[in-house]
Amino acid sequence: MAPPRRPQILIASDLKSGDVVFLGASGWERDHRLARVAHDATEAAAFEAFGKNEIEKNHVVDMYLAEVEIGPGGVPTPLHYREKMRVMGPSVRRDLGKQAEWASSEAAGEAI
Repeated sequence: MAPPRRPQILIASDLKSGDVVFLGASGWERDHRLARVAHDATEAAAFEAFGKNEIEKNHVVDMYLAEVEIGPGGVPTPLHYREKMRVMGPSVRRDLGKQAEWASSEAAGEAI
């Protein structure tokens, strides 16, 4: 396996909810900001092994590593268009998914 050129996160689709999920410190997270970041090939391989096990258990599908850049506060931000769209939630119904939850949190004055 070639070493990653950039840090990576593990992305998948949850089979129960259909949500895009990211491997976090304690399992799958819906928020990409909580994703664990692989900084080298060893970490990336461990993430993939965990993801393959989760596929076998029918927890997730469409699992893959995605390159990210690390922003302020250590927040990973996807570099490629597909992952940028997946982070935002459904693009056809802005009243559903993550973006609807974030909008209601912002309206209530909560930090996201």
